[in-house]
Amino acid sequence: MQEITVGVDGMMCGMCESHVNDAVRTAFPVKKVSSSHGAGKTVIVTEEDIPDEKIREVIDKTGYTVTGITRKPYEKKGFFARFKKSE
Repeated sequence: MQEITVGVDGMMCGMCESHVNDAVRTAFPVKKVSSSHGAGKTVIVTEEDIPDEKIREVIDKTGYTVTGITRKPYEKKGFFARFKKSE
């Protein structure tokens, strides 16, 4: 799985976050998506690779602007993540 962080300009409130999240969920098979207008970003967790141009296209259609896209392997966070075995 991978975590895709998308910089999004123009979100001003919780409804803006919902619009972006709904657009991403509708367009792609994602495990999780969350947006923050304060941080100006959307974080997508997915098993499948999503091309940058497709992400830009979907978010641009909502009226917001993509300012950048970064990717990294997804690491599940939670209580038990602290107790991972080290080899």
